[in-house]
Amino acid sequence: MCVEALPPPSARLTRRGVLAGAAALAGTMAAAAPAAAAAADRDAASPAARNASGATRGGSLVIRGGTLLDPATGEVTENAVVVIRDGTVSAAGSPGSVTVPSDADVLEAHGRWVLPGLVDAHIHLSTAAEARDAVRQGATSARSGSTSFYQDIAVRELARHSPDLAPRLTAAGIFVTPDLGETVLADPDLTPLARLKDGVRSAEALRRVVEVNVARGADVIKTRVNERAGLPEQDPLAQVYSHEQLSEIVAAAGRRGKGVLCHSYSEQGCHDAVTAGIRSLEHGAFVGERTLVEMRRRGTYFTPTLTAIAGLAQSTDPVLAERGRTYLPVLERAVLAAHELGVPLAAGTDSSGGKVRPIGREVELMRAAGLPALDAIRTATTGAARLLGLERGVGRLARGFAGDAILLDGDPLADVAVLTRPVRVVRAGVAL
Repeated sequence: MCVEALPPPSARLTRRGVLAGAAALAGTMAAAAPAAAAAADRDAASPAARNASGATRGGSLVIRGGTLLDPATGEVTENAVVVIRDGTVSAAGSPGSVTVPSDADVLEAHGRWVLPGLVDAHIHLSTAAEARDAVRQGATSARSGSTSFYQDIAVRELARHSPDLAPRLTAAGIFVTPDLGETVLADPDLTPLARLKDGVRSAEALRRVVEVNVARGADVIKTRVNERAGLPEQDPLAQVYSHEQLSEIVAAAGRRGKGVLCHSYSEQGCHDAVTAGIRSLEHGAFVGERTLVEMRRRGTYFTPTLTAIAGLAQSTDPVLAERGRTYLPVLERAVLAAHELGVPLAAGTDSSGGKVRPIGREVELMRAAGLPALDAIRTATTGAARLLGLERGVGRLARGFAGDAILLDGDPLADVAVLTRPVRVVRAGVAL
């Protein structure tokens, strides 16, 4: 059965609804009023809302006395000064090279290391509490791995209006998957898909889910090629979409200027996804050399989510525990092989279900897989920022970049584990 050829839903009307949902998350019901919705539309169109700081307003702050690490160059500046004005870095460097404004708040960082806020390139944020947890654990920017009812789009808007409550978020909307389940109720324009006997598999149905996602404000599209590893009844090596179906999803997203991230495990699934033109490969435990070579050629990113796979090994379910123990060393070898081949890597925790894991743990596992410390740090800073298209404003503490920072009690180049427990987090110039 085909999906009815309905026109895409109105993006403008939905945007107001999403902004109202974000206001409810923030606890500011006034934003639900028509006048406030119109103001939100104007704010979203302004340069301040579009810049990398991701906020329509921010704090002014000086971080003083710490040891500043620039992940882009590896340069270390002792007794550094970072000046943040209206949520954006206006200056950073040694004391003699930076003028400290007299009216700014000061955060003393003596004895601590100062790094840019980290990026979690694969996380599922469905509640305001989860968004706050992510920020307070150092993930000041993130990319959604999808949510069931467009909560990530509301979290993105929450971050723009109240940056201290949520990471700057690249939203994926809902999963393009054969069985939408209850997610078919996420939008009235999806409900015709409930009639499909074989699920979301036809070219028309695949295009339809992409269209609804884009109309609802999704920044990227999330799909899968394999079943899930976190469900004991599923086989993560079983393929659910063919190369042709994946190509249809990529083409539909591309026509709307969106990239695709793809949940994957088997080598054949990984290869089909990469050659179909996805932007990033997620999980990818059994990705092989031929696919990694193709990824390097195409510039396809690898987001291995080592944290999630390591978590399976701790499961009380014997099937999942064995799966985790088996998959983790295979994935670690794949990560090291990818790094040595020059495949770009991005850190992502795959946190979901109310439990937010620190993005620093993913960096720690990248280091354990064999990456040098600085390269491991880059997977959660400059590397992940490039994947999200934020490389000109996220991942460094330099002039014009977002005023997001973490303060650490130790040297991350000597022990990346300090990234798992930041002592202070600064989001858009506000010290949390």
